[in-house]
Amino acid sequence: MTAIVEVEGVSKRFGKVRAVDDATFSLEGGGIHGLLGRNGAGKTTMMQLLTGQEFATSGHVRIFGETPVENAPALRRVCFIKESQVYPDAFKGKHVLRAAPWFFDRWDAAFAERLVRIFDAPLDRPMKKMSRGQRSAIGVIVGLASRAELTFLDEPYAGLDAVARQRFYDLLLEDYTSHPRTVVLSTHLIDEAANLLQRVLVIDDGRIVIDADADELRATATTLVGRAPDVEAFAVGREVLDRTNLGGIASVTVAGLSDDDRRAAASAGLEASPVSLQGLVVSRTGRADREEQNA
Repeated sequence: MTAIVEVEGVSKRFGKVRAVDDATFSLEGGGIHGLLGRNGAGKTTMMQLLTGQEFATSGHVRIFGETPVENAPALRRVCFIKESQVYPDAFKGKHVLRAAPWFFDRWDAAFAERLVRIFDAPLDRPMKKMSRGQRSAIGVIVGLASRAELTFLDEPYAGLDAVARQRFYDLLLEDYTSHPRTVVLSTHLIDEAANLLQRVLVIDDGRIVIDADADELRATATTLVGRAPDVEAFAVGREVLDRTNLGGIASVTVAGLSDDDRRAAASAGLEASPVSLQGLVVSRTGRADREEQNA
């Protein structure tokens, strides 16, 4: 299948700060993908590069086989919604929805009306006077009803409460099933969105540190709990992603356990449990910090 997104050796500098550092990855058409990482890791900058809102310092970015920069035909196939979305001062919610068909060829007005009712969006209120949650609702409505072939959602739902966020996840999956497209979802609420994700890209300090199928990634690590001496003995020579101790009990998260390893852990009296996607991301992106603290 042809890649819908291609990033080759891309770096982006802002003065002395390297927001994206030699990133390379590609996404084939279709699927809900997660672009995950800590605040300031480079997620938003990467999305801005992919939507032509920033110029790469080096490397190449392509969507639909073309550069997104000053490429109106390609960008009409793209929707990019972010939490800090800026609107004209005079715009009310209804103006945002009226303008949307000018930018999105697949805009579904009936679906947008349904979403307005679901999220109780105040269409007659000026955008600048809306609460964070109300602005998030408008962003979610546009992101879903655009049905753009390539949709970037940079935490526009972060202002919603937990119930509304879950409704958003359900609606995204429901509509994706009926109207397949490529969705790239940036979030720090990883466990909430984990079941949606088919592919995971993790960016840390501007570098892509994980690029994997979500289900395969979950199977790459295991947490083992037991008596501290037994845990420490089992961990020797293994790749340890995380380690905690509480009294005489310890736990380690280790990578790459085989079936034989799991049997050996059980024989040593250790309790094994899978690692959540959020736990994996935290362990993979927080290791440098922990190593520096332990140095």
